[in-house]
Amino acid sequence: PIEIFLKQNYPNPFNPSTTLEFGIPESKFVTLVVYNLLGEQVDLLVKENLSSGNYSVTWKAEQLPSGIYLCKLIAGNYIETKKMILLK
Repeated sequence: PIEIFLKQNYPNPFNPSTTLEFGIPESKFVTLVVYNLLGEQVDLLVKENLSSGNYSVTWKAEQLPSGIYLCKLIAGNYIETKKMILLK
């Protein structure tokens, strides 16, 4: 990839799992975290040094209630957040 990106999850709304795709153009420490609307961390999907490339992560939310969740990508100084809807 030419620049860092976080795509909207698919499917959205989802039940019980969804796919998150992101890319980084150069090696960086990457964190991908899911929060509820209260700002509480509900899952940590990625927390590691990654080489450049495109990545895909499946998030399984079987144990969580329906609602809106936020997925936050942090890669170096870059931060992006996407809204996800879990419908059961």
